[in-house]
Amino acid sequence: MRRIAMLGSGFIGRFYADSIEGQRSKDKIISIYARKEENAKKFAADYKCDHWTTNMEEAIAHPDVDVVCIALPNYVHADAVMLCCKHKKAVVTTKPLGRNGAEALQMMKAVEEAGIFNGYLEDLVYAPKFLKAYESVKNGALGRILWAKSRETHPGPHSDWFWNIELAGGGCILDLGCHCIEITRTFIGKDIRPVEVMCWADTQVKPIDAEDHAIGLIKYENGAIGQFEVSWAFRGGMDLRDEVMGTEGTIWINNFLRTGMDMFTTGKGADYVAEKAESNTGWLFPVGDEVNDLGYNHMFTEMFNCIENGTDPRETFYDGYVVNAIIDAAYKSAKTKLWEPVQLEVWRGKEGVTKQSTLVDYDVDHYLIKEEVTHYGAKKVVIKHKQTGKIVERIIE
Repeated sequence: MRRIAMLGSGFIGRFYADSIEGQRSKDKIISIYARKEENAKKFAADYKCDHWTTNMEEAIAHPDVDVVCIALPNYVHADAVMLCCKHKKAVVTTKPLGRNGAEALQMMKAVEEAGIFNGYLEDLVYAPKFLKAYESVKNGALGRILWAKSRETHPGPHSDWFWNIELAGGGCILDLGCHCIEITRTFIGKDIRPVEVMCWADTQVKPIDAEDHAIGLIKYENGAIGQFEVSWAFRGGMDLRDEVMGTEGTIWINNFLRTGMDMFTTGKGADYVAEKAESNTGWLFPVGDEVNDLGYNHMFTEMFNCIENGTDPRETFYDGYVVNAIIDAAYKSAKTKLWEPVQLEVWRGKEGVTKQSTLVDYDVDHYLIKEEVTHYGAKKVVIKHKQTGKIVERIIE
């Protein structure tokens, strides 16, 4: 049993609480910290917490607490992590780890020097569809991964601090791109170094200083490309999609707007549909179990099992740091309009990886470019001569 101090009583804190007390059915939130007394009391009543407080250190230092879960705004993450280090409490934190790479690196070094368990709560790499897709990729069903793309778009976040660039640290790239970057990075291989980033970003709709729309490309040392598309200006709910392309296959994942459940309603008796749904009338796409479908259940189960087993989870503060470093390069590229290098003071993956050759021999003298069966039944190959470079096609049946 894990005894948890939840820091934050809002939107994400309640998602976490629903998962924590539902999946393993033995873990318990015993202390809740919120900045406002009424919010702390309400959360404590809803989740039957024995202790509530408006003092963050009091929640972390509670003698019965052995795990601290950070569900706070970006600008408070570092302070909360340092208190966890001070009191030697295991810590898991919502994304992004920091507002920038330097802040993330500070937190990563602090927890490692303190010797405490650290988990990065990137829920979307624990989503059931992602886990199934990742197993296929890991087992070689797609061959060598060439390109991975992730898209997260919606009308914008719920809380006021997200819209303040000083408090949040950025706009939709930091808020949503952190998900997309870790998804594509995992498909490509987290031990493959991200080399450079090209990014376009703009503020197209919202009256804010941060970007509300961005598209980025991340080049990896093995030649693979990661791509993210993010927006706070998308209309129609929340769109979560991933695509992976390899030398031997392709995977498409649609997580939210096409759920396998379609419903039409005039709105009579309509209620909550799904996170960031913009309407409860007309054709809707309800989500059967958001906590599970978004990966929260699998995420906390692994985190707590790893604490008990003395092992690292698949997502640690180091992963959060790498993501922040990539985002730093994206923001710089959006300003310079150039490919910008990813600056990683700490790198724990492979070194000196080169782009693999995918040339396939057709015969002694030729490479195979493509083979196909035409609509009229002929089998055709397109081949390239190894010496002359001449490309020809042959009908072989």
